Amino acid sequence: MNNYDIIIKPVLSEKSYDGIAAKRYAFVVKKDANKTQIKLAIESIFGVSVDKVNTVRVSGKTRRRGYQEGKTASYKKAYVTLTADSKAIEFFESLS
Repeated sequence: MNNYDIIIKPVLSEKSYDGIAAKRYAFVVKKDANKTQIKLAIESIFGVSVDKVNTVRVSGKTRRRGYQEGKTASYKKAYVTLTADSKAIEFFESLS
């Protein structure tokens, strides 16, 4: 599995913006990726050192459009905290 296959996209929300100052970033990751794989992928893609990784499984929500009812896709989210001496991720620098 490639590192770019593990990290799908960054999460850009109010909660994730609050963590940028503390070097805590949120990413949508592959459902079957474990914390070690996520840590190694972040370190190799962005060139930073990761302190810890917390993961959350987000279940799909029920949505209605008229009389039709369906569910959105479920996904896995990872909160990545960098070490204090690590450099910040450049992608998030322009957002803060």
